[in-house]
Amino acid sequence: MSTHPHPIASGFAAFRLQSNLQAAIDALGFHTPTPVQEQVIPQALAGKDLLVSSQTGSGKTAAFLIPLLHGLLTSRGSVMRVPSGPSILVLSPTRELAQQVADDAIDLLKGSKGARVATVIGGLPYGKQLQALRGADLVVATPGRLLDLYRTRKIRLDQVVQMVVDEADRMLDLGFAEDLQAIAMASAQRQQTLMFSATFAPRIMQLAEKLTKDPLRVAITSLNQAKPDIRELIHLADHDTHRMKLLEHYLSDSTVDQAVIFARTQVECEKLGEKLNAQGLSVTFLHGALPQSVRMRRLSAFRERRVQWLVATDVAARGLDVPSISHVINLGLPMKPEDYVHRIGRTARAGRSGVAVTMVEHSDMRKLRAIERVIERRLENSIIAGLEPKVRPLLRNTGKPEAKSRTNSWQDRAPQTKTPGDRWQDNARPAKARADGWQDRVSLAKPRRDDQASEAKSAPSRGSGFAGFASKPGSRAEASPRAGQSRWAGKRVNSRA
Repeated sequence: MSTHPHPIASGFAAFRLQSNLQAAIDALGFHTPTPVQEQVIPQALAGKDLLVSSQTGSGKTAAFLIPLLHGLLTSRGSVMRVPSGPSILVLSPTRELAQQVADDAIDLLKGSKGARVATVIGGLPYGKQLQALRGADLVVATPGRLLDLYRTRKIRLDQVVQMVVDEADRMLDLGFAEDLQAIAMASAQRQQTLMFSATFAPRIMQLAEKLTKDPLRVAITSLNQAKPDIRELIHLADHDTHRMKLLEHYLSDSTVDQAVIFARTQVECEKLGEKLNAQGLSVTFLHGALPQSVRMRRLSAFRERRVQWLVATDVAARGLDVPSISHVINLGLPMKPEDYVHRIGRTARAGRSGVAVTMVEHSDMRKLRAIERVIERRLENSIIAGLEPKVRPLLRNTGKPEAKSRTNSWQDRAPQTKTPGDRWQDNARPAKARADGWQDRVSLAKPRRDDQASEAKSAPSRGSGFAGFASKPGSRAEASPRAGQSRWAGKRVNSRA
């Protein structure tokens, strides 16, 4: 009698997930877990608190949604109940990220009857959100709106079993530290907390101590590790006109499937969006000053591929998960070096490759060096034929200078060693130079006093004001601006003149 061993399960099947959840994962085309999913899902299924550091675009949303939804579906069983409050709470820093997480949860719950997902974000009417909260098992929320509903007793948090803090570093950047602590106190009875952040910075660890209990650290990748699927290009631009010509080159590139253009300000974002629209391009723009309903409609149009180009500020740097984005174009560098990584992470998602293009002007060199220090690698310049920069770029040295050996350092210092006699002679020379310098200052000071005397004779009246005095050549204000300012800044000009 021969026995046939059971084949070893691979992929997501190895996690032995609830059948409906596994069917939804297969329908979405997810077959092989990403590194963050391989490490997080088993630990989360075991009920441990986690502190996870993972790069953007690594699949971390599914890494926490899959184990939480598995627990929700298995605990419900065949008993249908109307919950008095959510059992799973996911906190997101931005409205766009919250909506994206909610959409992913809905996709994973297809085929699972009775499980409901609600989104609580600012900028939308309270009525629809309150209606969606009735019977919701999973709530994805931004901290501000959630606290508003909690303090007005529109939502209960005493039924929360599991809580996720997504993009914890961004939460702190936006000033949500106190809100997070208030939410944590309102859901103190929870059994599990998962925190996701780009780094394990000290401030993140301080927050983790308040929200978690003996968390297990999971570090997948860091910001300084290059994503091999992203080709990063740096274009040096002489001025704004040159920068726009570089952009026009990519606007006519047939290899662009969909692209996000990151503008530096809201004004630039809106003007560029309207300009490209007028040129007949399929484009929309997105920034934080737009009403939430407008932002959601435009994001939906971009996700559904009804729009090819999206001009946006950093509001879309996190939470925008569209696999068809082939290019990311930075018209300027972000204020925070870390945001560069989140920007370019909008491309090369779901196993695809992408291109990240960045325009850098001379005034952006300091920001570029800061980015290179964070990612710990140099970004090479790229030149487009016919659009070469005319201004010679400054040399950029991102690496640490090579340390000299002790022998070489000693040899370098050796020639500077002098005898006492040599040092005495050297000291004598500066003394002579000081005397010469004193004589030079006297010769310069005397004509200046003569000029002042001549100016005093021909000086206009006080009623003519400071401008009349400063306009004469050879005046004291022209020879010494500080002296002219201190001389006349305190005097009042006759208003009748």
